[in-house]
Amino acid sequence: MKKRVTFLNNAILPCKIVVSTLLIVCCYGTYTSATPNTINANRTSVQNETEISQLFHWEDYSVLATMLIVSCAIGVFYGYFGEKQTTSDDFLLGGSSMGTFPMALSLAASFITAIELLGNPAEMYIGGAQFWMICVCFMLVAPITSQLYLPVFMRLRLTSCYEYLEVRFCKSIRVFASTLYMLQMILYTAVAVYAPALALSDVTGLNTYLAVTIVYVVCIFYASQGGMKAVIMTDTFQSAVLIGSLAVVLGMGAARVGGMDTVWAHARESNRMHFFDMNPDPTVRHSFWSVVVGGTMYWTSMFCANQASVQKYLSVERISQARVALWVSALGLFAVYSINFVTGAVLATHYANCDPIQARQINGSDRLLPLYVVQQLGDARGVPGFFVAGIFAASLGTVASTLNSLAAIACQDLATGLLGIRLPENKGAAIARWVCLGCGAVSFALTFAVERLGPVLQLALSFNGMAGGVTLGLFTLGMLFPWANAKGAVAGGVFGLLVVLAACGGAQLSQVTPHHLPTSVEGCPASYNLTEAFAVNPANQHEESLFWLFRVSYLWYSGLGSMATLLMGLLVSAITGATDPTQVPIDLISPPVITLLNKLPKKAKSILRLPARLGSERRRSSSVRPPSMADDKDTRRRRRLSELAGGVFYSDAGLVYGHDNLALAHAHAAKEPEDYNPNYSP
Repeated sequence: MKKRVTFLNNAILPCKIVVSTLLIVCCYGTYTSATPNTINANRTSVQNETEISQLFHWEDYSVLATMLIVSCAIGVFYGYFGEKQTTSDDFLLGGSSMGTFPMALSLAASFITAIELLGNPAEMYIGGAQFWMICVCFMLVAPITSQLYLPVFMRLRLTSCYEYLEVRFCKSIRVFASTLYMLQMILYTAVAVYAPALALSDVTGLNTYLAVTIVYVVCIFYASQGGMKAVIMTDTFQSAVLIGSLAVVLGMGAARVGGMDTVWAHARESNRMHFFDMNPDPTVRHSFWSVVVGGTMYWTSMFCANQASVQKYLSVERISQARVALWVSALGLFAVYSINFVTGAVLATHYANCDPIQARQINGSDRLLPLYVVQQLGDARGVPGFFVAGIFAASLGTVASTLNSLAAIACQDLATGLLGIRLPENKGAAIARWVCLGCGAVSFALTFAVERLGPVLQLALSFNGMAGGVTLGLFTLGMLFPWANAKGAVAGGVFGLLVVLAACGGAQLSQVTPHHLPTSVEGCPASYNLTEAFAVNPANQHEESLFWLFRVSYLWYSGLGSMATLLMGLLVSAITGATDPTQVPIDLISPPVITLLNKLPKKAKSILRLPARLGSERRRSSSVRPPSMADDKDTRRRRRLSELAGGVFYSDAGLVYGHDNLALAHAHAAKEPEDYNPNYSP
């Protein structure tokens, strides 16, 4: 009885802390909304037609608080009342027992951040529909991921996807990629949290830094308490909030401007419905090629070379479930992005005669949608709160998935892989919880530097493009090119990173101004101060003199990093002695590549040093490391699921160090014991 009371007290205490924080925020928000002078005096304030205090009511605070409290409650349930999580796989992978549909929604939700919700409508408003073609990428990425990369991850069942790079190449490239991912995602989460905080500040007058704090408190709480199960189930709930808020804003907005016919008519008249700018110049910010080709490379890196995504795939039991989830998430992204761009067309129709950016009502396009919700939909009580709840839901889903993946990287790649620290099985979940807290604290500290780094949407995509492209190049080098060796992987990774750092760093320093569609301020009220209105497309004479690499569209960063890594990796591998394809374990190579190589004519196989039939020497998993009754719970589970997918299971517990290729080290070092039973099934 005493243990039960202690258990309940441990569960209730975190809830009290979070609920108290929420109440403080609501009270503080009400206070600050009544004193407009406190609203971020250092930035241009929103010139609302009515007082802020009349736009955000108790109904709005109730909707927002409900979403946050439910998210915390899910974390409490899975952390304290659900099935006990003891091992690291229980916490990081949900025991590989999650359902297909919740995982699909969670996968989509992790990509639908507040950055997109605020940036896509603004992009439609200022640049037109060219970026809408990004939806084509989702339909291309799903089969690419499903057929080329997913089978390898599902067969190997490695908690950290970067462990593959050590098995295929060497430890140094694993540490390089995992460190790059950690830096990338800690910065990305800072952006993903700053965006909704900015929206909340504009709608309610709540201090931006206090809003950032509440987002991190809620997110770190349920992610660290409930693990992957809480992350996935919370994402499912938050997906409903997100879609509902988008639908309400679009429906009410379209009705108030005269219906969708009016919206489409204005979009055509204002030259916003252009989808096929076929200019091949890579310095054009948004063209058909940069959006579709560059965007496909970017989203391929997010789906195939991102620990948060791979972790979601491993949270289900079968590869067929992961493939269904990929298509569901792709369709979900297609739908949400489309709704976003239609909402941007509604904004363009409403502000046709009074551009709030040119009229100095707001000082950035990312505030356009919050401004519209405040001014035009604020009279419907609860709608502003629902809108902000949707923004928060999008942000929380991304940050929670990131924190969970960072915990996996820290435990598997840094502690076990780099430092050789074996984490006790019964303490794996507890250690992962503390790592979640630490990563969240670091990201929270970096949030305060985000607002000084430029436009939110482009900044976030640049972060992911830089690191994601290099990592995608490494995985592609390993899975699609069996001739690549460790020296080529190291050289390719370093070279690819230097190339994208030069491109992104030069663009950030030069601050090239994107082209805007023409807007008007003729219909603005006389009370607006238009004497300081600025030119929408100021002449930048220095842009043409910039080095072309500094002017490359940010959408090409992933492709640039990936191709630089791949080409340099293949070149160095050829110079230093290419790997014999027959010496690469078959499960480390993508299945379609094996099929393609086996169909080559004999002359081509001879040139490429391929056997008559690649894969005929396939080894049983027992030749890597025989199963043992001493294997812990996680190892037995992952071995079973790996063999279920027809693969070979590699784990840190069986890695033989001191070899350039650990998989080959297994092949030479592992011997079947005399008492080994090949029919043993753990």
